[in-house]
Amino acid sequence: MKRQFSLEYWIDDGWYIGRLKEIPGIFSQGETLEELEKNIRDAYTMVMEEEVPSQHSGAQTKDISVDVV
Repeated sequence: MKRQFSLEYWIDDGWYIGRLKEIPGIFSQGETLEELEKNIRDAYTMVMEEEVPSQHSGAQTKDISVDVV
C-alpha cells in the first residue's frame, strides 16, 4: 500500500534538507533532491519498522485530552 506525504525541503550549504510534514521527526538530507527523496523514504521505513510499546504484551492505551493553544 502506498501513502502520499508532503515533503517540505530547503537547501542549506548546498544540501537538500527535508521533512515529512505529516510525520513529526522524519527528517533527512541529500546532495540532490532525488537523494533526499530516497533518504526520506528510508528514514520513514526505519521509524515505522521500529518496535513500538503497544506491540508488547500487557501494553495498554488510554485516551487523553490536550489543550491546544
